[in-house]
Parts: sequence; structure tokens; C-alpha cells
Amino acid sequence: MIAIVDYGAGNLVSVKKAIDWLGYPCAITADPKDVRRADKVVLPGVGHFASTAALRTSGLQDAIADAIDRGVPFLGICVGMQWLFEGSEEADEVPGLGAFKGRCERFPVQVKSPHVGWNILHLADGTKLFHGVAQSSFVYFTHSYHAPITAWAAACTEYGGSFCAAVERDHVFGVQFHPEKSGDAGLRILGNFCAL
Repeated sequence: MIAIVDYGAGNLVSVKKAIDWLGYPCAITADPKDVRRADKVVLPGVGHFASTAALRTSGLQDAIADAIDRGVPFLGICVGMQWLFEGSEEADEVPGLGAFKGRCERFPVQVKSPHVGWNILHLADGTKLFHGVAQSSFVYFTHSYHAPITAWAAACTEYGGSFCAAVERDHVFGVQFHPEKSGDAGLRILGNFCAL
């Protein structure tokens, strides 16, 4: 069972529909016990980074960290990916999980924000998440803050400069874009995660 974590924010229904369409059992849950029992965990996110504070107060953060420590595959989407870092300028007082070093930053004032639309991915070699996805595939973004480029970047893209579009380290994955809204490429990415 794939647990889709409900912490009061996120694009839950669209993610569930995409995983249902791929044929994998999944459920939306706000119960830390369900997260601890899950075979895989997905953390969607749409909106303000401050909403991730609910993960800590609800016990979901501890459940997710425990799952990750046990080797359970984890996928963060949009704000869910940003939460994997140490924090974000969007809500300085709210810490991220800290699985990856660095803090998320707002796009420079020279470009329109939020960044909404389709962008090309520049893929790293040999990633599990992007297996079978063509280099320069287009995916759909909608966000005002972005993660820094890290040694664990699985994909980058350009908007007001280069930024990290996806991270991958062992069984921990994050994507800044919305695979559930990114057509065939997005479904392939979600399918790769579900099939781990």
C-alpha cells in the first residue's frame, strides 16, 4: 500500500487518481500509523511552506522519518520536495526534514513569480526515478520557491537561472514539478516510483 500523506495541504486527489490509474493500491491518510505500515510514502504539496509545520505537530514527520530510516521509498512532490531540505525562505521559522542540505529560495525579482508552466528537464545519468524518461522531457511546474542545486540532483531546469527540479538519494526522492499533471512523462516517473 502507498500512503499519500494528508497534512492539510497538497494535491491529494490528483495524485491518488494518477496512482490508481497506474494500478497500484494507495490511500490518502493523516494517520501516522498508516504511514508506518506503508510500503511507500508520497508527500504531495501545493501552497505555503508553513503548512508543513502540521507534519511535526501531528506526528506525521516522525512517522515519515521512521519509514525513511527503515528503507521505505519516499517521494516528495512540490512543497513535499522542498520539505526534504533544511527549510525555506517562505517560512523561516518552520524547519524542513533536513534530508538534503540547503534552504529553498524565492525566484529572483527579474522573473515572474510564481513560475507556472511547462519546462524541460535536464536529467542526470542513471537515476531510478527517471528510468525510461527521455532527456529534455517537459513537465509541469507551479511554484514561487525552489530548492538549491545539490550533489543529489536527479534533474535540473532553467527559470531565472538553473535550479534543482528533482533529487534522488537511495530510496528518497523529490520532484519540484507535478508528475500527476505532466502527461506521459509524469506518469512514467510516478510509475517508476510505484514499481520500486
